[in-house]
Amino acid sequence: MTNPQNRPFPAASRPASRAAAEFAGTFLLVFGLIGAALLTSPDSNGHADQPGTGLLGVALALGLAVTAGGFAFGPISGGHFNPAVTLGTAIAGRLPWGLVPLYVIAQLLGGFAGATTVYGLLSGAQGGTLDTAVAGGFASNGFGALSPGLYDLLPVAAVELIATAVLVFVVLAATHPTKGTPLAPLVIGLTLTSMLFVALPIDNASINPARSIATAIFGGPDWLGQVWVFILFPLVGAAIAALLYPRLFAPREEAAAPRS
Repeated sequence: MTNPQNRPFPAASRPASRAAAEFAGTFLLVFGLIGAALLTSPDSNGHADQPGTGLLGVALALGLAVTAGGFAFGPISGGHFNPAVTLGTAIAGRLPWGLVPLYVIAQLLGGFAGATTVYGLLSGAQGGTLDTAVAGGFASNGFGALSPGLYDLLPVAAVELIATAVLVFVVLAATHPTKGTPLAPLVIGLTLTSMLFVALPIDNASINPARSIATAIFGGPDWLGQVWVFILFPLVGAAIAALLYPRLFAPREEAAAPRS
């Protein structure tokens, strides 16, 4: 994300501060999303019936987490919390390529920490709550027999590519240095919520390689064997959006400006 002024607002942040912000934001995203998926979405907590929130609760949890993280940590790092967004902003010239590895490593570690924390909470429950969560893939993403709706690879790849491209389009527009909005974190959070309404029944909605890797580690070999889909197609969608954005939406002078 960038400040809707004439420069990116994380420009003066130290690399270590950027990494910490990306770690914290990705932790918040994964902890909120996976915690909601495994704890509040079901109609049972493993011990007693409860009014589950279903897919609505999961979609809102992600949107709220990204919104909160964007407002809290966006001024430090830009608030990507997603390797696909980092790739898109770098291709669009909004982030120096030298910072991309730092961001991605911080995001992967933050996502793993978020999933590990949820795992730790579930391990404290009596009964088979943790075993049930792990047996179900720990809210991991999948296609074919591992898809919630038994969708094949093609629609899963398509929804990941399209949803991530939409996300990156919105990120680049809402955080435009001169035409963006101070409410960019809210706009991006609402976009993710709407994308999850489409993608959750298809493949548990990745749109974020860090989120997919974190949960697949706990889901086990079958889920790890499919995680490449949820790395590749979000990155491809992000790259397409970043390449098309200046040609479709940016002013002529921006499209012609050299990238830093």
